[in-house]
This record gives sequence, C-alpha cells and structure tokens, in this order.
Amino acid sequence: MGKLDPIVSEFETEEEAQAYDTWFRAQVEAALASDKPRIPHKEVMAKIDSIIEKHRRAQS
Repeated sequence: MGKLDPIVSEFETEEEAQAYDTWFRAQVEAALASDKPRIPHKEVMAKIDSIIEKHRRAQS
C-alpha cells in the first residue's frame, strides 16, 4: 500500500491508518462492554472547568 496525501490523512501510509482504525475500534468496543460506572457529562465538565481555572490562576 502506498503513501497517503497529508492533506487528506494524518497518517503517512494506509497501513498506519488501518492499524489506528483497528486500535480505535477495539478501544470503543472495550468501553461499550465495560461495566464500570458511568460518569455524567456535567460532572466531568465541572472537574475539567476546575482544572482549567486552577491553571489560569497559576499563570496570573
């Protein structure tokens, strides 16, 4: 397989693109099959906002 156009793909070769696709699909399948408790979106965003604010204050 040949090289990919950098304007069209972030991967240099089709093999790299396929390997990433395979890895990504496995990650999604594992997440969907997981029985770990889900974290609500609002809770995640509140934590991230807190981290961002902490770093903003540290920059001042």
